[in-house]
Amino acid sequence: MAPGKAAATTDAAATTDSTAAAGAGLARKAIEDIEAVEDIEDIDLDEVYAYPPSAAHTPYIRANFVASVDGAAEVGGRSGPLGGEADLRVFRLLRWLSDVVLVGAGTARTENYGPVVIPPERRERRVAAGLAAVPPIAVVTATAGFDPGARLFRGEIRPVLLTCETAPLDRRRRLAAVADIAICGGSAVEPDLAVRALAERGMTRILTEGGPLLHSQLAAAGLLDELCLTIAPVLAGPGRLGIMKGEPWPAPAALTLTQILAEDDVLFLRYRR
Repeated sequence: MAPGKAAATTDAAATTDSTAAAGAGLARKAIEDIEAVEDIEDIDLDEVYAYPPSAAHTPYIRANFVASVDGAAEVGGRSGPLGGEADLRVFRLLRWLSDVVLVGAGTARTENYGPVVIPPERRERRVAAGLAAVPPIAVVTATAGFDPGARLFRGEIRPVLLTCETAPLDRRRRLAAVADIAICGGSAVEPDLAVRALAERGMTRILTEGGPLLHSQLAAAGLLDELCLTIAPVLAGPGRLGIMKGEPWPAPAALTLTQILAEDDVLFLRYRR
């Protein structure tokens, strides 16, 4: 299949069985505006996942998560066991297309976050597109409780710490030697102020990788524009953390499914607000 072309899933739904045909008709109506392909190696992922042109000057927040079929976002406290080779390709690409990778402090610690790795050829493409050669990591932390010697601070690009006024001053001063510190609230980091701080630094193509609490806060504040959700073909079992965490919402937030990709039984779904 040529790059950028999609295989319509409605073709596969055709059947001579009258009952199945009626069901296929429903499927056609449901997905007629959705891009669907059967193998992500058959498409140009850069084109498929390109940010909208407005994201060059207006914040656009894209979340990326992997979850099991039964909704678990972690196994043993980490998301890595749920991902595979195809998921890793998409994970890397989404980073390569962004201005900044935004995560919560808990995720940064649990996943042992380090600097974003960008291959030389991708650096050239980023610079040609008007992006910085390497996107920084931005961490939401109300306490600024990081060791300045942590892996997070060992890259060529300083991370951005989005913190608040109640974070201990001595911690902020120590971390200022290895990171860009932004105050985004009084006793807590306010999501809208955090996004504004990134935008003021020219970082408007924002990729968030969680965790679930930050994801919930961004969505609840109406700041989440897009969710990229990989569905791993496994059942993780009860007692696992999902992609959302925090206080209950007064009502669900509706999303529109815009894309379905698949490879080796793994689904790559895209939803927009």
